[in-house]
Amino acid sequence: MAIWERALGADHPYVASSLNNLANLHYEQGEYAEALPLYERGLAIRERALGSDHPDVASSLNNLALLYSNQGRYAEALPLYERALAIYERVLGPDHPCVARSLNDLAVLYSNQGKYVEALPLYERALAIWERALGPDHPGVATGLNNLAELYKEQGEYAEALPLYERALAIRERALGPGHPDVASSLNNLALLYSNRGKYVRALPLYERALAIRERALGPDHPDVASSLNNLALLYSNQGKHGDALPLIERALAIWERALGPDHPGVATGLNNLAGLYGLQGKYAEALALYKRAVRISEAALGSEHPNTREFRKNLKACQDAKGAKG
Repeated sequence: MAIWERALGADHPYVASSLNNLANLHYEQGEYAEALPLYERGLAIRERALGSDHPDVASSLNNLALLYSNQGRYAEALPLYERALAIYERVLGPDHPCVARSLNDLAVLYSNQGKYVEALPLYERALAIWERALGPDHPGVATGLNNLAELYKEQGEYAEALPLYERALAIRERALGPGHPDVASSLNNLALLYSNRGKYVRALPLYERALAIRERALGPDHPDVASSLNNLALLYSNQGKHGDALPLIERALAIWERALGPDHPGVATGLNNLAGLYGLQGKYAEALALYKRAVRISEAALGSEHPNTREFRKNLKACQDAKGAKG
């Protein structure tokens, strides 16, 4: 990048590409604070050099929106996703894979806010585009299948979700290899589905394999490692193995706080789950403090009516009732 800046000038599109690639590297490592200014500078260069309707501008908008979304900054992400989608549709046509990516990412944003009705047709359209444009065994198709399955799972429609998860996993293992982080995501999601149905024996080896892949591929302090630790801890907790669960949730929470900051929705999830373990052990004072912080974070980041926020409030009330009953 330094060579291009000296040879071509600081505002050349090649410099923007380098900034975007470096930002992607930070993003993949969970280093969002380092990625943000690089994405913003890359976007500004592309808009000046290429014009506001260039596909590379849409790519920068989409990447910046994805970063905001992962930080729980959904209101800031939405107009960027919408603008990127509009550019891709105008310039590339409605059936281009880049359009599918924008539709998928916008659907993820809606799903993360509990807006499942808005998300469903976007996921379905994205999947249809990928299958037509890329063929049925492409990793992009696996992404569409996985995210559509996730939407069904979040609504409790497990029978609809299961074959989509299984097909996504098979595609990713063939196309990407068994040690790829996307394979870990599929394993994790399939395990979560089994766990939600009480099939803990089937879930455990999937969680363990997903965690091992993520630690090897991403490093021990990546947010995705925290997600695997958290889900494995919940599995142990659901089986009554609270002693096994506690250090996993504590490690997951520490990773999320370091990588994402103290006010991220992922931190709220970790706080809620750790509070649940404390409550099961009768440590109500410690649990209440964590539940209250989880509710505050979730209300600020996701809104008071998001499913996560409602769940955290319900758990807080239950803990207060249990503490009161104990006296």
